Amino acid sequence: MTALDLHDSLVIVDGHCDTVLDLIGASFANQNLPARDFFERGSYGHIDLPRMVEGNVSCQIFALYTDDSHVEVARERTWRLLEAMEAVFARDGGIVLAKTAGDILAARAAGKRAGMLSIEGGEAIGESLEELRAFYARGVRLMGLTWNRRNAIGRGAGTGTDADGSGGLTDFGRRVVAEMERIGMVVDASHLSDEALKDLLKTARRPVIASHSNCRALVPHRRNLDDRQLEGIAATGGLIGLTFPGIFIDSDPAKVTKERVFEHLRHLISVVGSEHIGLGSDFDGFSDKFGTAFCSPAELTWLTEALLSAGYGRETIAAIMGGNWMRVLGGICG
Repeated sequence: MTALDLHDSLVIVDGHCDTVLDLIGASFANQNLPARDFFERGSYGHIDLPRMVEGNVSCQIFALYTDDSHVEVARERTWRLLEAMEAVFARDGGIVLAKTAGDILAARAAGKRAGMLSIEGGEAIGESLEELRAFYARGVRLMGLTWNRRNAIGRGAGTGTDADGSGGLTDFGRRVVAEMERIGMVVDASHLSDEALKDLLKTARRPVIASHSNCRALVPHRRNLDDRQLEGIAATGGLIGLTFPGIFIDSDPAKVTKERVFEHLRHLISVVGSEHIGLGSDFDGFSDKFGTAFCSPAELTWLTEALLSAGYGRETIAAIMGGNWMRVLGGICG
């Protein structure tokens, strides 16, 4: 079997992208660009349906992200993004909303792609568990507790360490985690401060994921995770999503290459084993400013080929490319 044949046989899941912003004309990389049609090959950006098909991506998890300028209206902003994705699903053009792992398999069997919805930043729910449940009722199945900011749930990775030690999860944040676990939502730890992640790992009773984070041992960026954090996430039964923003791959843009991404992958395997790794591209959430290794889902075949060339077996490759996501989603969302 060739690497391409193997790749085409896999259930591939990408755990994070910011493409919804492009669909409303608010591109993360350049907010002066017009809105683009998800069903047409874009002249800018990373993900659209044609490129999902080329990369054999079975499921893309779409983040509903609130930028700094919309924090005061985070709830309304998140609903607008959700409605933009609902409009995509309503067109019945080859991608459908998935709420469970079973929905992903059903879409694949029908020759379609699946999209799952995630909130990036708990500002969207304010201080209300009822808002959390409302988003769940409309199909959201994952939530990143914070972006880089502090919110009612806890502190994000972009704010400084608190001298008083209050940089972890709040009491409300612990209630949010418990409620997410109760109703069947995946808790995403990417963007948490180190203190908040430590608190989460003590609090969680179900698998925790870091949807888009690399290895701090290779690149000491605050958004990457150290080995102890990686082990802590794996111990919950969760996974870490290998991610592609240049700044998390290497501090030197000239060294941001696919081969360097593979070094992060090899390190992840050495620390947590292949059963706790997935993909979390962050496509449409970064620009070329810090270097670019992967430009679209169509390039994911490179990872399959690299793993195969390095001697990894089909089961290991299948797990990393999507099987581990399917296990976590199946166990939590059904």
